[in-house]
Amino acid sequence: VEDAVIFMPEGDRERMGGTMRLGARETILKEGSVAHRVYGTDKVMERHRHRYEVNPAIVPDLEAAGLCFVGRNTDESGERMEVIELDETVHPYFVAAQFHPEFTSRP
Repeated sequence: VEDAVIFMPEGDRERMGGTMRLGARETILKEGSVAHRVYGTDKVMERHRHRYEVNPAIVPDLEAAGLCFVGRNTDESGERMEVIELDETVHPYFVAAQFHPEFTSRP
């Protein structure tokens, strides 16, 4: 059984300082998704601060179980899952993101 969440491959478990995924990263949103409707665009730039991610090897299994991966990164791998949703017939508003949209908010 594969782990659902993994330490990012480019991370360093021996040297934790400076090994996080930090800063603004571009995410492509799937047309028709709740996230796409909320943002009103195909691509968003949001800030990240993490060392872990969804294991790309199990994404097909998670999608078969009902999770919808609607936001993916635009880096060279294209494998990072950034936004998930449940279909609106299952839940009226279930959206989760790997990034931190509040970091761009102003008081």
